[in-house]
Amino acid sequence: MLVKTNGSAVYGISAQLITVEVNVGQGAKTQIIGLPDNAVKESQPRVNAAMKNCGFTYPRKGVIINMAPADIRKEGSAYDLTIAIGVMAAGELIKTKLLDETIIMGELSLDGSILPIKGALPIAIQAQKDGFKRLIIPCENAREAAIVKDVEVYGMKNLEDVVTLLEGTKKFDRTEVNPRDDFAEGIQKLTYDFSDVKGQENIKRAMEIAAAGGHNIILIGPPGAGKTMLAKRLNTILPPMNLYEALETTKIHSVAGRLGTNASLMAQRPFRSPHHTISDVALVGGGNHPQPGEISLAHNGVLFLDELPEFKRTVLEVLRQPLEERKVTISRAKFSVDYPCSMMLVASMNPCPCGYFNHPEKDCVCAPGIVQKYLSKISGPLLDRIDIHIEVTPVNFDELNQNTNQTMEQSAQIRERVVKSREIQNSRYEKLPIYSNSQMESNLIRKYCEIDNQGSLLLKNAMTKLNLSARAYDRILKVSRTIADLDGSEHIGVVHLAEAIHYRSLDRDHWGR
Repeated sequence: MLVKTNGSAVYGISAQLITVEVNVGQGAKTQIIGLPDNAVKESQPRVNAAMKNCGFTYPRKGVIINMAPADIRKEGSAYDLTIAIGVMAAGELIKTKLLDETIIMGELSLDGSILPIKGALPIAIQAQKDGFKRLIIPCENAREAAIVKDVEVYGMKNLEDVVTLLEGTKKFDRTEVNPRDDFAEGIQKLTYDFSDVKGQENIKRAMEIAAAGGHNIILIGPPGAGKTMLAKRLNTILPPMNLYEALETTKIHSVAGRLGTNASLMAQRPFRSPHHTISDVALVGGGNHPQPGEISLAHNGVLFLDELPEFKRTVLEVLRQPLEERKVTISRAKFSVDYPCSMMLVASMNPCPCGYFNHPEKDCVCAPGIVQKYLSKISGPLLDRIDIHIEVTPVNFDELNQNTNQTMEQSAQIRERVVKSREIQNSRYEKLPIYSNSQMESNLIRKYCEIDNQGSLLLKNAMTKLNLSARAYDRILKVSRTIADLDGSEHIGVVHLAEAIHYRSLDRDHWGR
């Protein structure tokens, strides 16, 4: 007897319908065809044991399992449940008319319990597009899949429950969530707050400008100056995600299996902080079975690279193209997948190997030339993509000892100004494929960053006297445009330019010499 069940394969952050055809006939061998990987091939003993422990007998006949389309490689153990139901229906162990309108996915344990899978949200979205009425998945993945409307999502704990549901002998409640309510509640949950940071008012200002314009930023300072503390609070002042951004971010984390148990729509912008020993594949994504890397997991959020010079040169260089194009393309012989990676890069570093170059109290013990060699670990093309360079100085005892939590500005107050600035930019770039000042190309810089004669003279003097490199020119104009937006000014003034020039520390020839 021939029976067809429906599953789904995840490629990139999208899914594709997979039809599992099961034919029980002559012979005594089970064959799985249709380009299965080893995990799929090993499903037969898992399915056999799960059926036996749930009171069913695996057919003692020849079983042919074809996974169509046959030219697409099938990977992972999430097809166990799809195959099990197909075998049971083809072997006439169960009778149901619901298979044609149902997507079934889940990994089986030997005792028949259903284990969580990756990519439940993209699978649910594709099920809706393909017109399926219901989706049967592990109960741990039910809430993320239930975000999708017009598909009945049933979270199942074991194989017996799935059979009971399909045969209609027992009624199960579908999983329902209200993504808007979950999203609104999650937006208010902030783990960190800028009111925790004492002193460092100039750094907070730089972080506000970075958030307002979507600018990448690098913090340079000695150990213990507060670089990491400040970086962890950046996403608390970024504009709240809209539902589209939240859905796209949740899809990426769902595919990577990073959502956690019973998770729903992500409401907070992600903050990723990989260790400096990370490989280039782990950072940008890829592998034998392509998975999103850290830069994609930071999509719509913040990627924090602590101790930037300690990262391998090859790892840093692979960042250059994704920072410009805001997507990563992973290509293989037979297919390619795209992962979005529109994020803010925040980097921090010590000014030298000992950490105390330019320190107001402690002496640097590095030999001559060592500081410049240390800074040269960061290539010019990568530095070119970082708009704001800011020196972080240590906080003195008096500022640390003051109990000023009541008067310190909170993240919510800073976020209000950032949101107003982003609204100005949204209006300005309404008909363009960009959303912030940091993404302006040369033609847009000339159009939206016009400066008067006094501003031109200031910028010329800065380029000459501070020996700023040519790449600093556009960066200064972009940042000054953001500062003007924060001030609600239509035109870039001298004061805006002066502040932007201050944020190009690493472009000065005297630095590190």
